[in-house]
Amino acid sequence: MAQTIEKPKGRVLIVAGSDSGGGAGIQADIKTVTALGGYAMTAVTALTVQNTLGVTNVHAAPPEIVREQIEAVMSDLGADAWKLGMLGSAAHVRTVLEAWQAVGGGAPIVLDPVMIAKGGASLLEEDAVAVIRDELVPVATIVTPNAPEAEALTGIEVRDLDGQINAAEILVEQLGAWSALVKGGHIDGAVVRDVLLTREGYRVFESPRIDTRATHGTGCTLASAIAAYRAQGEALEPAVEKARAYLMGAIRNAPGFGKGHQPLGHNWPCKLA
Repeated sequence: MAQTIEKPKGRVLIVAGSDSGGGAGIQADIKTVTALGGYAMTAVTALTVQNTLGVTNVHAAPPEIVREQIEAVMSDLGADAWKLGMLGSAAHVRTVLEAWQAVGGGAPIVLDPVMIAKGGASLLEEDAVAVIRDELVPVATIVTPNAPEAEALTGIEVRDLDGQINAAEILVEQLGAWSALVKGGHIDGAVVRDVLLTREGYRVFESPRIDTRATHGTGCTLASAIAAYRAQGEALEPAVEKARAYLMGAIRNAPGFGKGHQPLGHNWPCKLA
């Protein structure tokens, strides 16, 4: 009897930079969406020269090329969710926003405001932070900053759970995002807490901190997993819960490649099938 192969459910347009080491950026995004049964499409904003030890060079794609990639995807394939990662400059942020307004069809936006690589390299020009805060955050279905990114967007310290809650409130109640997930991976402690705030209230997700070097691309992976689940029709809170579970599995099943911040095992659900 021929095996029936389930078709991908949920089209995700990923707008982000490329990671030559395969651990973060569009490479992590594509692996994540695919592992979760979705269909990944991309608009590449930049080529980064990097491995697990760090980023050594960045070549930004012209904004008009980014827009043309988006238009090509949306005019033919369409998308059930957009995942935004590394945008790089104010011009790129505005180009992506204008493209979403023109051809996005109201698709939910999962915004991962990538600013700094795991190794410390800057991936966002300083003037672009304000454009993300003032123009992109207000149209986001969910924005998923880590603690340093939340500090840059809100102007407050995010060093503990209270800081995470306060930052989430600013992102939603003052800056206009529909929801915010302020992540706690950069905050010391044996337990990692992520704060999800929506217009309906907030929830604190908790998980034991995993002692590992496999942390490269965790933010990209989580945001893409949320986008994949949302594209498949999941409500926001269960999408976040499932995405966190997927991320924990990817960390635990990391392949151990590289001498620095190692990549995740994105294909772990496929091994269980």
